[in-house]
Amino acid sequence: MGVLSSLKPAKVFEFFEYLSSVPHGSGNTKAISDLCVKFAEERGLRVVQDKINNIFIYKPATPGYENAPGVILQAHLDMVCAKRPGDPIDMKTTPVKLMTDGEYVWADGTSLGGDDLSGVAMSMAVLDDDTLPHPAIEAFFSVDEESGMDGVFGFDPSLIKHRLLINLDSEEEGVFTAGCAGGIGVKTVFPVERTVACGCSVGMRLTVSGLLGGHSGVEIDKERGNSHLIAARVLFAAMKRGCEIRLDTFEGGSFGNVIPSKTVSVFTVPADEKAELIKIAEEYRAILADEYAVSDPGLTLTLEDCDKPEKPVTAECTRRMLSMLVTLPYGVQHMSMDLPGLVQTSLNLGVIKLNGDALRFANSIRSSVASQKHEIADKVETIVAAFGGKTQRTDGYPEWKFKRVSAFRDTALEAYRRVYGGEATVFATHGGLECGILAEKLPGLDSISFGPELHDIHSVNEKMGVASIGRTYRLLCELLSMLK
Repeated sequence: MGVLSSLKPAKVFEFFEYLSSVPHGSGNTKAISDLCVKFAEERGLRVVQDKINNIFIYKPATPGYENAPGVILQAHLDMVCAKRPGDPIDMKTTPVKLMTDGEYVWADGTSLGGDDLSGVAMSMAVLDDDTLPHPAIEAFFSVDEESGMDGVFGFDPSLIKHRLLINLDSEEEGVFTAGCAGGIGVKTVFPVERTVACGCSVGMRLTVSGLLGGHSGVEIDKERGNSHLIAARVLFAAMKRGCEIRLDTFEGGSFGNVIPSKTVSVFTVPADEKAELIKIAEEYRAILADEYAVSDPGLTLTLEDCDKPEKPVTAECTRRMLSMLVTLPYGVQHMSMDLPGLVQTSLNLGVIKLNGDALRFANSIRSSVASQKHEIADKVETIVAAFGGKTQRTDGYPEWKFKRVSAFRDTALEAYRRVYGGEATVFATHGGLECGILAEKLPGLDSISFGPELHDIHSVNEKMGVASIGRTYRLLCELLSMLK
């Protein structure tokens, strides 16, 4: 008996548990891709596994639907692997440990992967059900969505012929997503100079932790703190107050599309300035507790003694480095005037690491307006260059443009009325979805995206609503039956 065996719809949770039985973080998807091949072959369905582990499963139309336009069911196989600080679990080799109380599903001490195994599991349940009426189906399970959408960038478009797409990678029940932001990245390399530590200095470690983090697209509007920029702010304040900070290491973050929740910096400071540094840290504990009382109530700032680094970065180089970090923009930059409440443009500094001869970090920039992506990238590049760093703009992904008229979307809205007895909301998301890339590679594509209730994705607090899965699956089945 599986952990989720008592939950309904039984097949959806059976397949969710089946897929969760192997590790499937971004870049580690061969095992879960093989499970999908096995699933299809056991049911006599045609399946293609491409060279990067994308999966394509084909199911013919049921009687009476042979002449209906075919539909694509699309979700991604990979997950963001987050775990509690200090937990020894290796998520590259160990699968998540599922937990449930009957109301929610979560994982013990790690992220769950409901983003997007919920979509894959619902698609599998459809493919497994020979009683459900539907048009011809092409199920496309992509890989490495969370780390750069490599799966949809790299697939062969000739493997898909249909032009109606149901993307199952949304996290808010009752909302039909019909547009998304595009994105680009800016990678920075900031060369540093190191010298032998002063004999009168001591080693210190500053840790900023306990923040909620979360998805840098869908949760950027929640004003959650960025641990890297908070740490830089505290050290910059100490520097302005006369403390000769010399950084040795400064690192944190896991993925570019995750708001970082922990940053650790090690540095030296003259022994006679230590008392002032402690005083500044105490002041900022109170300041930050007040500023982030709502958005990040668990924020902690810890300053402690540590071994003195042998060759920290020079004081002048540290000054330029911290000045650059506190000058960089972060968070929401523009709100949409077309769709009230939609973040139009934002950026997130997700991963940073100072070691050896350079500080390296990357900004992930999102916008539903292509020109504003480049506006913010220009701003980041200009600031970095002014302080002596070098940047490289990475290839981005396209926006999914909202269609003002869509018969397919109208059908989906009617299906929602039948299942829920009310009206769904049509919206666009600031998160990056694969639909934009698919629309670019499959001309004439008409797309919608919906999904169940998921909370705190990409974090150890991630959980998935059980009843919501049931309702969302019924909606999917109803919509398929109406595409006749």
